[in-house]
Amino acid sequence: MSKKIKCIVFDLDGTLWDGTLVENYNVKLKKGVRELLEELDRRGILMSISSKNDYDYAEKKLREEGIFDYFLVPQISWNPKSEAIAEISRLLNLSVKEFAFIDDTRHERDEVSFAHPDIMTLEASRLSTILDMEEFQPRFVTEDSRMRRQLYLNDLQRQNDEKEFNGTNEEFLATLNMRLTVSRVCEGDLERVEELTRRTHQLNSTGRTFSFEELSALIHDDRYIFLIASLENRYGDCGKVGIALLERVENDYVIKLLIMSCRVMTLGVGSALLIHLSHIAERDGKRLVADFVFTDRNRIMYITYKMLGFEDESDEDAEEALLVYDGERREIPQYFNLIEA
Repeated sequence: MSKKIKCIVFDLDGTLWDGTLVENYNVKLKKGVRELLEELDRRGILMSISSKNDYDYAEKKLREEGIFDYFLVPQISWNPKSEAIAEISRLLNLSVKEFAFIDDTRHERDEVSFAHPDIMTLEASRLSTILDMEEFQPRFVTEDSRMRRQLYLNDLQRQNDEKEFNGTNEEFLATLNMRLTVSRVCEGDLERVEELTRRTHQLNSTGRTFSFEELSALIHDDRYIFLIASLENRYGDCGKVGIALLERVENDYVIKLLIMSCRVMTLGVGSALLIHLSHIAERDGKRLVADFVFTDRNRIMYITYKMLGFEDESDEDAEEALLVYDGERREIPQYFNLIEA
Protein backbone atom coordinates (compact mmCIF):
# COMPACT_ATOMS: atom_id res chain seq x y z
CA MET A 1 0.00 0.00 0.00
CA SER A 2 1.38 3.42 -0.94
CA LYS A 3 1.59 6.13 1.69
CA LYS A 4 -1.31 8.54 1.93
CA ILE A 5 -0.57 12.22 1.47
CA LYS A 6 -1.87 14.50 4.21
CA CYS A 7 -0.79 17.84 2.71
CA ILE A 8 0.00 18.91 -0.83
CA VAL A 9 2.05 22.06 -1.36
CA PHE A 10 1.60 23.91 -4.65
CA ASP A 11 3.80 26.29 -6.54
CA LEU A 12 1.91 29.08 -8.30
CA ASP A 13 3.62 30.36 -11.49
CA GLY A 14 3.47 27.73 -14.18
CA THR A 15 1.74 25.31 -11.84
CA LEU A 16 -1.65 26.51 -10.66
CA TRP A 17 -1.75 29.17 -13.36
CA ASP A 18 -0.06 29.70 -16.71
CA GLY A 19 2.59 32.40 -16.81
CA THR A 20 4.44 34.48 -14.24
CA LEU A 21 2.40 36.77 -12.01
CA VAL A 22 4.98 39.56 -11.61
CA GLU A 23 5.26 39.80 -15.38
CA ASN A 24 1.56 39.64 -16.15
CA TYR A 25 -1.15 40.04 -13.50
CA ASN A 26 -3.75 38.65 -15.88
CA VAL A 27 -2.51 35.07 -15.58
CA LYS A 28 -5.23 32.42 -15.83
CA LEU A 29 -5.77 29.36 -13.70
CA LYS A 30 -5.01 26.14 -15.49
CA LYS A 31 -7.98 24.10 -16.63
CA GLY A 32 -9.46 22.01 -13.83
CA VAL A 33 -7.54 23.66 -10.98
CA ARG A 34 -10.63 24.93 -9.21
CA GLU A 35 -12.28 21.51 -9.35
CA LEU A 36 -9.04 19.84 -8.21
CA LEU A 37 -8.79 22.01 -5.11
CA GLU A 38 -12.45 21.46 -4.28
CA GLU A 39 -12.12 17.67 -4.47
CA LEU A 40 -8.85 17.51 -2.49
CA ASP A 41 -10.52 19.61 0.19
CA ARG A 42 -13.53 17.29 0.24
CA ARG A 43 -11.23 14.31 0.70
CA GLY A 44 -9.61 15.96 3.72
CA ILE A 45 -6.21 16.52 2.10
CA LEU A 46 -4.73 19.77 3.37
CA MET A 47 -3.22 22.25 0.92
CA SER A 48 -0.65 25.00 1.13
CA ILE A 49 1.60 27.08 -1.11
CA SER A 50 5.33 27.47 -1.57
CA SER A 51 5.91 30.13 -4.21
CA LYS A 52 8.60 32.67 -5.00
CA ASN A 53 6.41 35.72 -5.39
CA ASP A 54 5.31 38.95 -3.76
CA TYR A 55 2.93 37.88 -0.99
CA ASP A 56 0.39 40.72 -1.28
CA TYR A 57 0.31 40.48 -5.07
CA ALA A 58 -0.21 36.72 -5.02
CA GLU A 59 -2.81 36.83 -2.24
CA LYS A 60 -4.80 39.42 -4.17
CA LYS A 61 -4.81 37.21 -7.27
CA LEU A 62 -5.75 34.07 -5.32
CA ARG A 63 -8.62 35.90 -3.64
CA GLU A 64 -9.87 37.24 -6.97
CA GLU A 65 -9.94 33.66 -8.23
CA GLY A 66 -11.84 32.59 -5.10
CA ILE A 67 -9.31 29.95 -4.05
CA PHE A 68 -7.15 31.63 -1.38
CA ASP A 69 -9.07 30.07 1.51
CA TYR A 70 -8.20 26.54 0.41
CA PHE A 71 -4.58 27.08 1.46
CA LEU A 72 -3.33 26.83 5.04
CA VAL A 73 -0.31 28.89 6.16
CA PRO A 74 0.77 29.76 2.57
CA GLN A 75 4.48 30.59 2.26
CA ILE A 76 4.91 33.17 -0.47
CA SER A 77 8.31 34.88 -0.46
CA TRP A 78 11.68 34.80 -2.21
CA ASN A 79 13.19 32.32 0.25
CA PRO A 80 14.15 28.73 -0.70
CA LYS A 81 11.12 26.51 -1.12
CA SER A 82 12.60 23.84 1.12
CA GLU A 83 12.54 26.37 3.98
CA ALA A 84 8.93 27.24 3.17
CA ILE A 85 7.92 23.57 3.31
CA ALA A 86 9.74 23.12 6.64
CA GLU A 87 7.74 26.04 8.03
CA ILE A 88 4.44 24.61 6.76
CA SER A 89 5.36 21.30 8.38
CA ARG A 90 6.09 23.03 11.69
CA LEU A 91 2.92 25.12 11.72
CA LEU A 92 0.65 22.19 10.85
CA ASN A 93 2.56 19.74 13.08
CA LEU A 94 2.79 17.24 10.22
CA SER A 95 5.78 15.28 9.01
CA VAL A 96 7.23 16.23 5.64
CA LYS A 97 7.10 12.49 4.91
CA GLU A 98 3.36 13.00 4.52
CA PHE A 99 3.72 15.93 2.09
CA ALA A 100 3.64 16.19 -1.69
CA PHE A 101 5.15 19.15 -3.54
CA ILE A 102 4.18 20.08 -7.08
CA ASP A 103 6.19 22.55 -9.16
CA ASP A 104 6.81 23.14 -12.85
CA THR A 105 10.54 23.83 -12.39
CA ARG A 106 12.94 20.92 -12.03
CA HIS A 107 15.60 22.74 -10.02
CA GLU A 108 12.94 23.79 -7.46
CA ARG A 109 11.79 20.19 -7.09
CA ASP A 110 15.42 19.06 -6.78
CA GLU A 111 16.15 21.69 -4.12
CA VAL A 112 13.17 20.53 -2.07
CA SER A 113 14.01 16.83 -2.55
CA PHE A 114 17.62 17.41 -1.46
CA ALA A 115 16.48 19.09 1.78
CA HIS A 116 13.56 16.71 2.35
CA PRO A 117 14.42 13.28 0.87
CA ASP A 118 11.15 11.73 2.05
CA ILE A 119 8.83 14.24 0.38
CA MET A 120 6.87 13.28 -2.73
CA THR A 121 7.60 15.65 -5.63
CA LEU A 122 5.53 15.95 -8.78
CA GLU A 123 5.88 17.83 -12.04
CA ALA A 124 3.17 20.37 -12.76
CA SER A 125 2.24 18.31 -15.81
CA ARG A 126 0.86 15.71 -13.34
CA LEU A 127 -1.73 18.16 -12.03
CA SER A 128 -4.59 16.59 -13.93
CA THR A 129 -3.73 13.08 -12.70
CA ILE A 130 -3.46 13.73 -8.96
CA LEU A 131 -6.99 12.72 -8.09
CA ASP A 132 -6.44 9.31 -9.72
CA MET A 133 -3.25 8.58 -7.77
CA GLU A 134 -3.53 6.14 -4.87
CA GLU A 135 -1.62 8.49 -2.55
CA PHE A 136 -4.49 10.98 -2.76
CA GLN A 137 -7.34 8.51 -2.37
CA PRO A 138 -8.38 7.92 1.25
CA ARG A 139 -10.36 4.74 1.75
CA PHE A 140 -13.15 6.69 3.41
CA VAL A 141 -14.19 10.33 3.31
CA THR A 142 -15.55 10.93 6.80
CA GLU A 143 -17.25 13.93 8.33
CA ASP A 144 -13.92 14.73 9.99
CA SER A 145 -12.27 14.56 6.55
CA ARG A 146 -14.68 17.08 5.11
CA MET A 147 -14.17 19.34 8.13
CA ARG A 148 -10.37 18.97 8.26
CA ARG A 149 -9.37 22.33 6.79
CA GLN A 150 -11.72 24.19 9.14
CA LEU A 151 -10.48 22.11 12.09
CA TYR A 152 -6.92 23.16 11.34
CA LEU A 153 -7.96 26.79 10.87
CA ASN A 154 -9.64 26.70 14.28
CA ASP A 155 -6.51 25.23 15.81
CA LEU A 156 -4.23 27.80 14.18
CA GLN A 157 -6.43 30.54 15.61
CA ARG A 158 -6.19 28.92 19.04
CA GLN A 159 -2.40 28.79 18.78
CA ASN A 160 -2.26 32.48 17.87
CA ASP A 161 -4.53 33.39 20.78
CA GLU A 162 -2.42 31.32 23.15
CA LYS A 163 0.74 33.20 22.12
CA GLU A 164 -0.98 36.49 22.96
CA PHE A 165 -2.49 35.23 26.22
CA ASN A 166 -1.02 36.76 29.36
CA GLY A 167 -1.09 33.89 31.84
CA THR A 168 -0.15 30.27 32.42
CA ASN A 169 -0.91 27.39 30.10
CA GLU A 170 -3.50 26.04 32.55
CA GLU A 171 -5.17 29.45 32.74
CA PHE A 172 -5.40 29.59 28.96
CA LEU A 173 -6.82 26.06 28.76
CA ALA A 174 -9.47 27.09 31.28
CA THR A 175 -10.71 29.72 28.79
CA LEU A 176 -11.39 27.13 26.09
CA ASN A 177 -14.59 25.67 27.59
CA MET A 178 -13.55 22.17 26.54
CA ARG A 179 -16.25 19.52 26.40
CA LEU A 180 -14.83 16.00 26.07
CA THR A 181 -17.39 13.34 25.25
CA VAL A 182 -16.40 9.68 25.63
CA SER A 183 -18.68 6.96 24.28
CA ARG A 184 -18.60 3.37 23.05
CA VAL A 185 -17.52 2.98 19.44
CA CYS A 186 -20.49 2.12 17.24
CA GLU A 187 -20.76 1.06 13.60
CA GLY A 188 -21.17 4.67 12.50
CA ASP A 189 -17.78 5.56 14.02
CA LEU A 190 -15.74 2.86 12.32
CA GLU A 191 -14.68 4.81 9.23
CA ARG A 192 -13.28 7.60 11.43
CA VAL A 193 -11.67 5.08 13.80
CA GLU A 194 -9.89 3.37 10.92
CA GLU A 195 -8.82 6.79 9.65
CA LEU A 196 -7.33 7.63 13.05
CA THR A 197 -5.34 4.40 13.18
CA ARG A 198 -3.91 5.05 9.72
CA ARG A 199 -3.24 8.80 10.04
CA THR A 200 -1.96 9.11 13.63
CA HIS A 201 1.70 8.35 14.35
CA GLN A 202 2.99 10.64 17.10
CA LEU A 203 0.20 9.89 19.57
CA ASN A 204 -0.24 6.20 18.82
CA SER A 205 0.70 3.78 21.61
CA THR A 206 1.53 0.83 19.37
CA GLY A 207 1.73 2.12 15.79
CA ARG A 208 -0.68 -0.62 14.80
CA THR A 209 -3.31 -0.09 12.14
CA PHE A 210 -6.61 -1.95 11.87
CA SER A 211 -8.79 -2.82 8.93
CA PHE A 212 -12.45 -1.84 8.92
CA GLU A 213 -13.37 -5.50 9.36
CA GLU A 214 -11.08 -5.93 12.39
CA LEU A 215 -12.52 -2.84 14.03
CA SER A 216 -16.07 -4.01 13.40
CA ALA A 217 -15.28 -7.33 15.10
CA LEU A 218 -13.88 -5.53 18.15
CA ILE A 219 -17.07 -3.62 18.90
CA HIS A 220 -19.02 -6.89 19.00
CA ASP A 221 -16.52 -8.73 21.22
CA ASP A 222 -17.37 -8.69 24.93
CA ARG A 223 -13.69 -8.98 25.84
CA TYR A 224 -13.16 -5.36 24.83
CA ILE A 225 -14.22 -1.90 25.92
CA PHE A 226 -13.82 0.23 22.80
CA LEU A 227 -14.14 4.00 23.34
CA ILE A 228 -14.06 7.08 21.13
CA ALA A 229 -13.54 10.66 22.29
CA SER A 230 -14.97 13.81 20.72
CA LEU A 231 -13.98 17.36 21.63
CA GLU A 232 -15.62 20.74 21.42
CA ASN A 233 -14.20 24.06 22.57
CA ARG A 234 -14.95 27.74 22.11
CA TYR A 235 -13.48 27.63 18.61
CA GLY A 236 -16.00 25.01 17.51
CA ASP A 237 -16.27 21.27 17.01
CA CYS A 238 -12.86 19.56 16.99
CA GLY A 239 -14.34 16.29 15.75
CA LYS A 240 -13.57 12.77 16.90
CA VAL A 241 -10.07 13.10 18.24
CA GLY A 242 -9.15 9.88 20.05
CA ILE A 243 -9.78 6.20 20.63
CA ALA A 244 -8.97 3.76 23.43
CA LEU A 245 -9.21 -0.01 23.34
CA LEU A 246 -9.33 -1.88 26.65
CA GLU A 247 -9.12 -5.67 26.85
CA ARG A 248 -10.50 -7.55 29.85
CA VAL A 249 -7.79 -10.00 30.93
CA GLU A 250 -8.53 -11.74 34.27
CA ASN A 251 -7.90 -9.08 36.96
CA ASP A 252 -6.52 -6.51 34.51
CA TYR A 253 -7.81 -4.00 32.04
CA VAL A 254 -5.13 -3.82 29.34
CA ILE A 255 -4.93 -0.74 27.14
CA LYS A 256 -4.25 -2.40 23.80
CA LEU A 257 -4.41 0.83 21.84
CA LEU A 258 -4.51 4.53 22.64
CA ILE A 259 -4.59 7.07 19.81
CA MET A 260 -5.02 10.81 19.95
CA SER A 261 -5.16 13.25 17.04
CA CYS A 262 -2.05 15.41 16.80
CA ARG A 263 -4.29 18.46 16.46
CA VAL A 264 -5.12 18.25 20.17
CA MET A 265 -1.64 17.30 21.35
CA THR A 266 -1.14 20.43 23.44
CA LEU A 267 -4.61 20.47 25.02
CA GLY A 268 -4.06 17.59 27.43
CA VAL A 269 -6.81 15.46 25.91
CA GLY A 270 -4.65 12.33 25.92
CA SER A 271 -3.95 12.73 29.63
CA ALA A 272 -7.62 13.35 30.39
CA LEU A 273 -8.63 10.20 28.52
CA LEU A 274 -5.99 8.13 30.33
CA ILE A 275 -7.22 9.39 33.70
CA HIS A 276 -10.76 8.47 32.65
CA LEU A 277 -9.56 4.95 31.84
CA SER A 278 -7.98 4.71 35.30
CA HIS A 279 -11.34 5.66 36.82
CA ILE A 280 -13.07 2.92 34.80
CA ALA A 281 -10.55 0.36 36.03
CA GLU A 282 -10.89 1.57 39.64
CA ARG A 283 -14.68 1.44 39.43
CA ASP A 284 -14.56 -2.15 38.16
CA GLY A 285 -11.88 -3.27 40.63
CA LYS A 286 -9.27 -3.94 37.95
CA ARG A 287 -5.56 -3.21 37.66
CA LEU A 288 -4.81 -0.93 34.70
CA VAL A 289 -1.89 -1.85 32.44
CA ALA A 290 -0.94 -0.81 28.93
CA ASP A 291 0.82 -2.38 25.97
CA PHE A 292 3.30 -0.03 24.34
CA VAL A 293 5.32 -0.51 21.17
CA PHE A 294 8.09 1.99 20.47
CA THR A 295 8.13 3.53 17.00
CA ASP A 296 10.30 6.25 15.50
CA ARG A 297 7.62 8.87 16.26
CA ASN A 298 5.59 8.01 19.38
CA ARG A 299 8.00 8.96 22.18
CA ILE A 300 5.65 11.72 23.34
CA MET A 301 2.92 9.14 23.99
CA TYR A 302 5.32 7.11 26.17
CA ILE A 303 6.14 10.27 28.15
CA THR A 304 2.41 10.92 28.66
CA TYR A 305 1.98 7.45 30.17
CA LYS A 306 4.98 7.93 32.47
CA MET A 307 3.84 11.36 33.68
CA LEU A 308 0.48 9.88 34.67
CA GLY A 309 1.93 7.20 36.90
CA PHE A 310 2.54 4.25 34.59
CA GLU A 311 5.68 2.28 35.46
CA ASP A 312 7.64 0.51 32.75
CA GLU A 313 8.19 -3.12 33.76
CA SER A 314 9.93 -4.18 30.54
CA ASP A 315 13.63 -4.75 30.01
CA GLU A 316 15.77 -1.73 29.21
CA ASP A 317 16.02 -1.01 25.46
CA ALA A 318 13.09 -3.34 24.72
CA GLU A 319 11.09 -2.50 21.63
CA GLU A 320 7.84 -3.27 23.45
CA ALA A 321 6.85 -2.32 26.97
CA LEU A 322 4.32 -3.32 29.58
CA LEU A 323 3.27 -0.22 31.52
CA VAL A 324 1.56 -0.66 34.90
CA TYR A 325 -0.52 2.08 36.50
CA ASP A 326 0.52 2.94 40.07
CA GLY A 327 -3.10 2.92 41.27
CA GLU A 328 -3.04 6.44 42.68
CA ARG A 329 -6.28 8.27 41.97
CA ARG A 330 -5.86 11.30 39.76
CA GLU A 331 -8.54 13.75 38.76
CA ILE A 332 -9.27 15.08 35.30
CA PRO A 333 -8.29 18.79 35.13
CA GLN A 334 -11.18 21.11 35.90
CA TYR A 335 -10.86 22.85 32.53
CA PHE A 336 -12.39 19.68 30.99
CA ASN A 337 -16.08 18.92 31.15
CA LEU A 338 -15.98 15.15 30.57
CA ILE A 339 -19.23 13.49 29.56
CA GLU A 340 -19.82 9.75 29.32
CA ALA A 341 -22.34 9.21 26.55
